[in-house]
Amino acid sequence: MTSLTSIASTISAAFLGSLVEVVEAFTIILAVGVTQSWKPAFIGSGAALVVLGLLTITLGPLLGLIPIEALQFTIGTLLILFGLRWLRKAILRASGYIARHDEEKAFAKESESLRRHSADQRANLLAGIAAFKAVLLEGIEVVFIVIATGAGQGMMGYASIGAAAACILVLIVGLFVHKPLSSVPENSLKFVVGLLISAFGIFWTGEGIGARWPGADLSLIPIFAALAAFSWLAVKGLRQHRIADERAVR
Repeated sequence: MTSLTSIASTISAAFLGSLVEVVEAFTIILAVGVTQSWKPAFIGSGAALVVLGLLTITLGPLLGLIPIEALQFTIGTLLILFGLRWLRKAILRASGYIARHDEEKAFAKESESLRRHSADQRANLLAGIAAFKAVLLEGIEVVFIVIATGAGQGMMGYASIGAAAACILVLIVGLFVHKPLSSVPENSLKFVVGLLISAFGIFWTGEGIGARWPGADLSLIPIFAALAAFSWLAVKGLRQHRIADERAVR
């Protein structure tokens, strides 16, 4: 029987991870619509959604053919790699070594690029391609997040609910504000998502090799806490190191 902890953690991880990706895709679509035209924005986005739908329909049945232990180990390993990549960037952003992601700047950069091509006869085509690429690339990450957080324990439905909720939330807010969702704490979300996905990866990799975690799904909590503590110490240490370097240069 699936525990409430496992369901809640799956929905949360899928929601937060998908929210980050959907916000980034929304920023590009908004830039296309405002700068060029909403028609290529909708056509490009729609075409990408069709491709993503076909990809999901194809991958879904194939996952059922893989033994659960092999699936947990494979997805767990991918989650560790994927989660640690997000976590590494989040730590470097929080410590000041790399710039924080800014949706306002991303919107301005994409808008400027589209304006430079506005006189081109292929402007609508280029705008549609920009929307298609944004939705497809970010959408593939959403599909991966749904599969990765849900397939390991047969909870694709719950993961899909989390991802769908993120998409609906961004769409509703976007329809009302008509501007980049810069108020969304994306850098903080990426930090939390990196921790969640890495914790899932460690948990499922362990289950894939036959480990029996104390407390079953509840062991996700101490794994998450241990990763959070390590990340906090890493941010603190790197921030002090950066400040010391800056003082030495002066």
